Amino acid sequence: QVRLVESGGGSVQAGGSLKLSCAASAYNVRNACMAWFRQALGDEREAVATINISGSTTVADSVKGRFTVFRDNAKNILYLQMNSLKTEDSAMYYCAGRRSCWTSEYNYWGQGTQVTVSS
Repeated sequence: QVRLVESGGGSVQAGGSLKLSCAASAYNVRNACMAWFRQALGDEREAVATINISGSTTVADSVKGRFTVFRDNAKNILYLQMNSLKTEDSAMYYCAGRRSCWTSEYNYWGQGTQVTVSS
């Protein structure tokens, strides 16, 4: 049974940094297409960053230059490094993985970790 567990969220002042982790079990992050999503209260869920099987990454324009997605294959963990945080980055952050990189659907989701950025 695939399980994704996020951690690393918390409260931070604007300008600060956080590093989110997504520990995977029964799922190999090295051979997977994964992403970080976020959803603020009342807003739609948005994709923040993606990483594909080759390690290529994309980030949303709103976080470009501030957020980096990467993985540790040995530890089987996906990370999201968030720097220069802004109040508008406050949201629940979720990691997600696809069953197959040939499809666009994210089949596996973690429970989320809350990020709160104060001014």
